[in-house]
Amino acid sequence: MTPQQIAETVGKLVAERDMAGRRLGVQLASVMPGGCVLRMTVQPDMVNSGGTCHGGVIFTLADSAFGYACNSFNRAAVAQQCDITYLKPVAVGTVLTATAELRETAGRSSVYDMTIRNEATGETVALFRGLSREIGGEIIPGLGT
Repeated sequence: MTPQQIAETVGKLVAERDMAGRRLGVQLASVMPGGCVLRMTVQPDMVNSGGTCHGGVIFTLADSAFGYACNSFNRAAVAQQCDITYLKPVAVGTVLTATAELRETAGRSSVYDMTIRNEATGETVALFRGLSREIGGEIIPGLGT
């Protein structure tokens, strides 16, 4: 299998298993080795007391993108550290896109950047950086890496 085929096969399985993401309506738009694009529409039950999208929901979208990206090589990886910077409030009905990109790999650790944007305006609403750690094993045994 090519690296792209591996990423697509793993991405499909991750989408099936990600119950939290499915509950929030997260959809996989595309996946590639070391990256992905996810989409989610902000629903009325996702707002905080100020009436805008809860930061935890945005974090979950970004973290989901991180998970797809760092496992896209079919090497089991988990989050070791991550942080988020919120830049703009997000209203109900907004479609958010989370784009994940591999920045650097050193041994079993890799750094990924996730950019969360308002799909309609293109404005960046949050930036998320994650450090992953490969823990051994494959997401789909025998698929290859």
